[in-house]
Amino acid sequence: MSISATFKSPGRLAGLVLLLAGVLVGATTAQEPTPGVRVGGEVATPLKLSAADLAGLPRTTVKATDHGGATAEFEGVRLWDVLGRAGIASGPEKRGKAAASYVVVEAADGYRVVFALLERDPEFSDKVVILAYRRDGRPMAEPQGPFRIVAPGEKRQARWARMVE
Repeated sequence: MSISATFKSPGRLAGLVLLLAGVLVGATTAQEPTPGVRVGGEVATPLKLSAADLAGLPRTTVKATDHGGATAEFEGVRLWDVLGRAGIASGPEKRGKAAASYVVVEAADGYRVVFALLERDPEFSDKVVILAYRRDGRPMAEPQGPFRIVAPGEKRQARWARMVE
């Protein structure tokens, strides 16, 4: 499964596409699939980040209650840090049309969620969304991982995207 997230500004159809893709495999290789993240679309620097690349970003740990009501500790990287690597800028220049930019996260099974870009920007909000790769100190496996979007502090987990491969 993969997730695509599209950043859109008013008046733009294409937007920025963030693919949290579980398989980064060369077209002609028969290698074992490598979990990772792909960022593309309207970004300064399209990326393919491996699990090792993600592990090199600053780690964030959050405690949150999952859909089943269990409290867990999730470890990963801030979604904003991944976007920053692709050239999404933070700061007060985000006003007017830029203030209406958003990201649509789409799972391979068609599940979609929306985050306003400003609500992810640390210059505007203390709320953190992470791309988690560990739960309670262990790597996440199906049906949760290897990656999962975790949006702690929300009363319902409708914007959590699981099974990001």
